[in-house]
Amino acid sequence: MLGSLGEEELDQMIRDYIESDQSTSPTPVSKPAPKKSQSILQDILLEATDIETQLLDKVLMYVRGMGEPNSLKEWVVMRLQVDGYEASLCKTSWVSSFGHKVIQFTGDYDYIDVMIMDQNLSNKTTRLIVDMDLRSQFELARPTQTYKELINALPSVFVGSEERLDKIISLLCSAAKASLKENDLHIPPWRKAEYMQSKWFSKNCNKVSVMLNPELGSDASEEKNSATCCPSIF
Repeated sequence: MLGSLGEEELDQMIRDYIESDQSTSPTPVSKPAPKKSQSILQDILLEATDIETQLLDKVLMYVRGMGEPNSLKEWVVMRLQVDGYEASLCKTSWVSSFGHKVIQFTGDYDYIDVMIMDQNLSNKTTRLIVDMDLRSQFELARPTQTYKELINALPSVFVGSEERLDKIISLLCSAAKASLKENDLHIPPWRKAEYMQSKWFSKNCNKVSVMLNPELGSDASEEKNSATCCPSIF
């Protein structure tokens, strides 16, 4: 049976096992906590500019009418390009240290970036990140009720600047740490902010050009030569 599992599925099984308690004790209920984290998250989400909101509306419109393409991110990139956006698929890789060992992750994450020209700021170009499933990146195997509520307030589809995304990463990683500690669970390296930031802000990031498909009703796409992503602000 293990032979039929892909690397991602097996890796997720291992992580879930480490993060979960094997005892039959019920999930502890969080102490009545202030809604501070949720309020902070809402404030961050409300910082979205008009351009970010318009782009998010576009992406959500694509998703509503897309059917079930084989490659969601590539399909959204093509739709954005058809509508005149400078959109690309970004693939990151990075090196993370686990104790005294160094394990290298290659091609571990991908997301969409869109370069926006702001005519109100002397044609300044802004890099926006589009993540089609942001919420799942912060899910825990056995979250406290407080963490569940925080995660539920996080949108699945995120469109925003690197600054806003970094604020969300810092907030969610801090909340995940508190949740794991409350359950007397070890905090694994892949739940720390530095590791999570590497998914979107790694210096080793390549843009993969997705060839425009004249028939957007089909799922076919083609990856051409890659180019280095724009430098992250972090």
